[in-house]
Amino acid sequence: MWNVLRASFAAAAVAATLIGPASAAAETVAMIGTGNVGAALGRRFAENGHTVVYGSRDPSAADVRELVAVTGHGATAVTQAQAAVQADVVVLAVPWTAVEDVVRALPDLSGKIVVDPTNPRVTASDGFADYPIEDSNAERIARLAPGAKVVKAFSTLGFETMLDPKVADGPVTVPIVGDDRAAKERVATLAREIGLEAVDVGPLRHARIIEGLHYLRANAYGGRINYHLPRDHARD
Repeated sequence: MWNVLRASFAAAAVAATLIGPASAAAETVAMIGTGNVGAALGRRFAENGHTVVYGSRDPSAADVRELVAVTGHGATAVTQAQAAVQADVVVLAVPWTAVEDVVRALPDLSGKIVVDPTNPRVTASDGFADYPIEDSNAERIARLAPGAKVVKAFSTLGFETMLDPKVADGPVTVPIVGDDRAAKERVATLAREIGLEAVDVGPLRHARIIEGLHYLRANAYGGRINYHLPRDHARD
């Protein structure tokens, strides 16, 4: 993982300076998971003035310590439960197959914004990515954490684009769903700060549609795609 991330971090360094400082009040963000997505979002959120706490099964591991050092800006690493307790925003940057067990093991998430960037995915017999569940990971998370404000976001782009949106050669939109408008706007602000566009596209029950966009991205001939969703200003 780190060979890829080191190169991506270096490429993103110049671009990050062009995006500017945080435009909203600083959040404490728990990145539950230290893989590609957790590392990318953690790095970018920290650059924009937010306090990043990585939640790891082994916070003393060498690769986790290296991630904390690369992130800088006061980032720390603790256990997953400790990170969730400290945070205003909890990002579940773990494999989709693990997310339900992770949520069950976390302390009470009531009142917290819980961001779900995961995509349920299996590979069908024809080699294409396919959908393995009837509802959505986001809805399953909401059922396990009924007091949390669950927001589906950051599931339609790769970690490379999170680190440096310029790799997409054009604007990139993060579609967001959830049942709490204020929580969605806070997540949208996090996305905008790192150089992405964001659009609220409805309630959490539509999370399956957002997750489905991943399959179009993953299955596209000629390479993965990104999404730009410009507003239609035509009159109805």
